[in-house]
Amino acid sequence: MVKTSTRVMLLVGLVLALSGWHLVAKQAAAPAAPTITRTVLNQQDLAVPGYAVALVRVDLPVGSREGRHQHPGTLIAQVQEGVLTLDYEGKPTMQYKVGDTFYVEPGKVHEGMNKGTVPTKLIASFVFPKDKPMTIQVK
Repeated sequence: MVKTSTRVMLLVGLVLALSGWHLVAKQAAAPAAPTITRTVLNQQDLAVPGYAVALVRVDLPVGSREGRHQHPGTLIAQVQEGVLTLDYEGKPTMQYKVGDTFYVEPGKVHEGMNKGTVPTKLIASFVFPKDKPMTIQVK
């Protein structure tokens, strides 16, 4: 009887171990999310005390999303290539194509996404308080 119980417990342990290994292997094989790159092209202090301005190129690969975030200052951007889908707090989801511009108010939660088939590139201008980060991720 003891041998049978031991065998059953070993078999159950082996099945559980293999099941767990399968889940770990499956997670490890999942492709990584595309990485968005932001390149600061120019950043300067403004004549307005305590504020700075930055010009930033944003590259969004196909399938990428920025994650929900906000800015402590103003953002104005233009789509240079591709199409940007923008979820914006309190507004309908919008799609912006090449040449389109958009404005994001300070503190408004939003998220840019590339749901298209080609990379999306933006040029963004930020005016923000120097003592705060340009972008703040939110949950």
